[in-house]
Amino acid sequence: MAHTNGVLGDWRFDTLAWSARTLGGFSPLRRALANRMETRLRARSERPAPDLRHPPAIEQDKVALALALLQMAERALAERRLGRPALRALLKTLFADVLVHRGDATAKGRFRARHGCGAPDFLAISPGKACNLRCEGCYANSGEHGEKLDFATVDRLVRDAHDDWGSRFFVLTGGEPFAWREGGRGILELAERHPDCLFIVYSNGTLVDDAVARRLGLLGNLSPVLSVEGMRERTDGRRGKGVFDKVTAAAERLGREGVLFGISLTATRENADEVLSDPVLETFVDGLGALYAFVFHYMPIGRASLERMMTAEQRMRLYDRVWSLIRERHLFVVDFWNGATGSNGCLAGGRPGGYFHVNWNGDVSPCVFCPWSPVNVREVYEAGGTLDDVWTHPFFAAIRRWQREYGYRETHEPCGETHDWIAPCLIRDHHADFRRIVAPDGVEPTDSDARAAQDDPAWHEGLEQFDREFQVLADPVWERVYLRSPGVPPGPMRRH
Repeated sequence: MAHTNGVLGDWRFDTLAWSARTLGGFSPLRRALANRMETRLRARSERPAPDLRHPPAIEQDKVALALALLQMAERALAERRLGRPALRALLKTLFADVLVHRGDATAKGRFRARHGCGAPDFLAISPGKACNLRCEGCYANSGEHGEKLDFATVDRLVRDAHDDWGSRFFVLTGGEPFAWREGGRGILELAERHPDCLFIVYSNGTLVDDAVARRLGLLGNLSPVLSVEGMRERTDGRRGKGVFDKVTAAAERLGREGVLFGISLTATRENADEVLSDPVLETFVDGLGALYAFVFHYMPIGRASLERMMTAEQRMRLYDRVWSLIRERHLFVVDFWNGATGSNGCLAGGRPGGYFHVNWNGDVSPCVFCPWSPVNVREVYEAGGTLDDVWTHPFFAAIRRWQREYGYRETHEPCGETHDWIAPCLIRDHHADFRRIVAPDGVEPTDSDARAAQDDPAWHEGLEQFDREFQVLADPVWERVYLRSPGVPPGPMRRH
């Protein structure tokens, strides 16, 4: 059954979207509303110290991210970048559920009653492994490309996460999500069946033609994130000749249809200083209208070696660049490694506010970049189980226990010691702990590359060496910025 929750009852969001698009060009009103929201957000970082769960600078990082999200929306309104369907999805899912924390309180409350803690906020699904590109070193670029989930299973995953966990936010990755078709249906039909959910889709952009862009504009709740490696030379060098021009053409189509879209950049040793460079931002954000950016750090599990991974020094430079763009330019940049102070650390393993990843075979892993799985959702469903049976697996419980020991706490819990969230990643920043947690029988690599890595002593030694090198650089910054000082408050927003 398709979700219709809120389509009629939430008619107010249709009215808000119409009003926002109609009045967005009226600067005094738009700025007054934005100023009011900014004041409320800044008040969060000015609470008395006893009310804070973590060091004050962490709260300021969260406010800076929220202000960047607000700036994204104000810019979209001022420049009329979004159509009414996209505005409705943005207002309903992001602002009502993220900034105002409305959400599906009933489902979230039932989860807390069952388990004594908050539910995961979102689910990442790779419905199929098929891709029309062969990007060098891609973690998905191995195995049989015929591997895929059936539409009914993907549809049920979305429905169950929505109904049982209160999730409204889903990430679709791959392979190439626009290449996934099963029974004549794909991700466009999936988004159409769940209009009160927002889908972020990581795509190479080459399959976004005029017809796809028009349909995305009508749907509004599916936001493509176009993958590039930087500018033309870097992008074509890894993804294939002519891909950069195809991506920019896709961005132009999405802009014409009023689609909310962003860019995705994978930082490697070769392009770490280019991914968020001024030319990239001027091209995709200022020029083509991308409203947000995701930055992923290359994880050495695919067919490339450890030498493709950023050095510790490069990663620290990227950390400085990410937070400079967030605090000073109020660009909504999501970097799950360097931006972990804004998310209370690692999000993997179904942590409250976090997520799981389900791949094309149904294997459930802690995150997209940790391809080890103790359970298959197809088998769980066939046995009459639910997503809660996945969530309670001891492997995922062990990861959540490690996260708590490292410093994560829910809002109502007393604050313990918070360790260095500049280095939040279990598999890369704390690899010795990762090896201990995956040691029990029943936790299996999900593909041949992960198995080869697991069996390679040099892979483990290389990651543990990186841990030590990065710790030397990150720990003094954590001590100076987050423990000894009140932090760097976000600067004033620039008004359009």
